[in-house]
Amino acid sequence: MKKPRIFYGYWILAACFFITACGVGCSYLSFSFFVTPLQAAMGWSRGEIMAAFTIFLMCMGTSGTLAGRMVDRYGARKVIPVGAFVITIGLAVLSRMDSLWQYYIIYAVIGISSAAIGIVTLSCVVSHWFSKRRGMAIGIMSMGVGASGVIFAPLIAVILLPNLGWSHTYLALAAIFGAVAIPLSLFVIKNKPADLGLFPDGMEAHDTVSIAAASAAAAEGSSLKTALATPAFWLIASSVILTHAHAGISQSVVPHLGDLGFPAGIAASTISITSITSTSSMFFFGWLCDRIPVKFACVIGLGAMALGILILINVEPESPVWMVWLYAVIFGFGMGSWMPTMSMLTSTSFGLASYGAIFGMMTLFQNLGGAGGPLLAGYLFDVMNTYHWAFIIILGLVLLAVPLVMLVRRPTPRPKTVLLK
Repeated sequence: MKKPRIFYGYWILAACFFITACGVGCSYLSFSFFVTPLQAAMGWSRGEIMAAFTIFLMCMGTSGTLAGRMVDRYGARKVIPVGAFVITIGLAVLSRMDSLWQYYIIYAVIGISSAAIGIVTLSCVVSHWFSKRRGMAIGIMSMGVGASGVIFAPLIAVILLPNLGWSHTYLALAAIFGAVAIPLSLFVIKNKPADLGLFPDGMEAHDTVSIAAASAAAAEGSSLKTALATPAFWLIASSVILTHAHAGISQSVVPHLGDLGFPAGIAASTISITSITSTSSMFFFGWLCDRIPVKFACVIGLGAMALGILILINVEPESPVWMVWLYAVIFGFGMGSWMPTMSMLTSTSFGLASYGAIFGMMTLFQNLGGAGGPLLAGYLFDVMNTYHWAFIIILGLVLLAVPLVMLVRRPTPRPKTVLLK
């Protein structure tokens, strides 16, 4: 077979980038922009509206393992288009809902379907297409998360909602998402290089043995059941829960800085700076994972995150603005490390045979930590009227994740038992 001028894996990577950007932008990121319009139009409280976001997150988290299992069994090419189609319909139906129970059910469906087009399924695809450059590829794909903020935040807040209203904005998001994600998932996504007679990273035939050998190598690894019985799995899972308590920082930093007397514009700018920094650092950490042991790259990211939190803890009402921005840069740099390092830590520890199911379990722990951090911060603020001690506890949790990651060892495969007659 004649080698294409451009390795098809790069088309796969581009498709995964845009599906990630549109998926995050139209469902996860867009949610907060509808809170005030829905409150005014429907008369719902903010607590009632935010409950839909909790439902969305929990449904997406608990469905991650199922989505991973389906990808392992049927291939991403059959799973991703279904999720993309259902999300498109869900966003369109949101434009017609008129009661709170409908709102909750639709977001539950969107959450479940988001698992089919999320980081589990897309990183599984990318991992099969790239081997030597897998870390860099995962990093580029992950940049779609940050790109969603750059693209969709101004699109929704400045253009769509002011001109169309909440109902037609949901329709517009459905049209945008469907126009991008459905064609890409149907016509560009391919499960493995062997499906097209190619090799990972665009290698030539003389660089490896055969397509069959490459496919067999990709199929090696632990099953979910086997992985669950290893210390490595629970060390990684525990570190994921502890690390994602940082969501308590992300969701509280704007009101915290407001309480300290910083202008709303300065407080809001930390979100933009964090998003931009984390986007660029995703590529960096992907590149780094290809050059040093993955757990060392992960520790660097955790260290940066901890340093950022420490700076924030020491920000006082009279502190200069550059100190706030320094927190945002360093914290965002550390945040960007998660997707590349955890994806690589999972694949290097357990292989690709059941990567979807195993990494799906990791996203469940991610959502547990992500839900617990804001709850902790909110509770302690209500009790103490300050976020100070919540931030200190979250700093401790992030630091506790460091030795857990360092203790991870790749499980030793069990020798196969041979029965002799």
